[in-house]
Amino acid sequence: MTLVARMLLRRLLILIPLVLGVVAFVFIVMRFSSSKPEYAYFQGANPTPEQIHQFQLENGLLDPLPLRYVRFVADLAQGDMGTSVLTKKPVIESVTTALPLTLQLTFLGLAVAVVLSLVFGVTAALFRDRWPDQVIRVVSLIGVAAPAFWLALLMIQWLAVGEGLFPTGGYINPADSMAGWLQSMTLPALSLSLPIAAQLTRIIRTSMVEELDRDYVRTAIGSGLPMIVVVGRNVLRNALINPLTVLGLRIGYLIGGTVVIETIYGLPGMGQLMINAVRDGDPAVVQGVVLTIAIGFMVVNLVVDVLYLLVNPRLRSAT
Repeated sequence: MTLVARMLLRRLLILIPLVLGVVAFVFIVMRFSSSKPEYAYFQGANPTPEQIHQFQLENGLLDPLPLRYVRFVADLAQGDMGTSVLTKKPVIESVTTALPLTLQLTFLGLAVAVVLSLVFGVTAALFRDRWPDQVIRVVSLIGVAAPAFWLALLMIQWLAVGEGLFPTGGYINPADSMAGWLQSMTLPALSLSLPIAAQLTRIIRTSMVEELDRDYVRTAIGSGLPMIVVVGRNVLRNALINPLTVLGLRIGYLIGGTVVIETIYGLPGMGQLMINAVRDGDPAVVQGVVLTIAIGFMVVNLVVDVLYLLVNPRLRSAT
C-alpha cells in the first residue's frame, strides 16, 4: 500500500470519531438550550401542564439522556433528523430543499475566490516589487480587512440600487432561467468570495516568490525554457501546496458565511432556514442544519486533503 493510500485511509478512519463527536456535541448543546420542542409545539397557545407532560411522554423527552442519544444516532443512521414541531414535516425535507442553494452559493464563491486569487497572486509574483505587485498587495490587504456583510451591503447599494445591474435579493432557479440564476447569485458569490480571494492572493504570491527564487527555476530558464512553461509546469504546481492547506480552513468560513449572506440577500438556503428556525424556536431544524453544515465541512476538508496529497509530488511518488 502506498503512502498516499495509507494517509487517505487514516483520514477516513479519523473522520468517523469526528462525526460521532460532532453529533454528540450538537445533541448535548441542543438538549440544554432554551429552545424546547414542547414549548415550540404549543407556540401561540396556553397548554396545561398535563398537555406538556403528555407531549413529552409521546416524544420520549422524559427518557434518560443516554437512551435519547442512542435513539438519535440510530435515527440519523437511517437518514432521520427528526420532525419539525412547527411544520410537522421531516427535517430532512427542509434540509434537502435548502441545501442545493447553499451548495451553489458556496461552490460558486469558492470558484470565484480561486480564480481571482490565482490570477492576482501569480501576477503579483511575476511582477514582484513593481507597480502591479504593489497595487495587488494594497487591494488584497483591503480585501482581507473588509467583512463579507459590509461588502454585501456596499454592493447592493452600488450595483443593485445605484446602477440597477443586479437584483437586490431573491433567488431564481437555474432550471427556470440560467441567466436569471447567474444574475441573482453574482452579488452573493462576490460578497462571500472576495475576502477569501484577498487572503489566498497574498499566500499564493508568497509561495510563488519562494518558488521563483529556487535554483531549478534559474536552471530551467537558463537552459532556454520559456518562462510561461516553467511557471505553468513546475512553479505554480509546487506553489499551490501551502495555499491548498489554507483553502481547507477557509472553506469553513465560506460555509459559515452563507448564513449571513443568505439573510442579507433573502436567499432560501441553509442559513436562512437556520435563522428562521432559531427565531421560531424550532430546535429539531436548528439541530439538523448545524449537523449538516458541520459534517459537510469535515467532508470538504477531506477532499482538500486528497487534493493536497495529489499535488504534493513527494507524497505522490512515495511508496
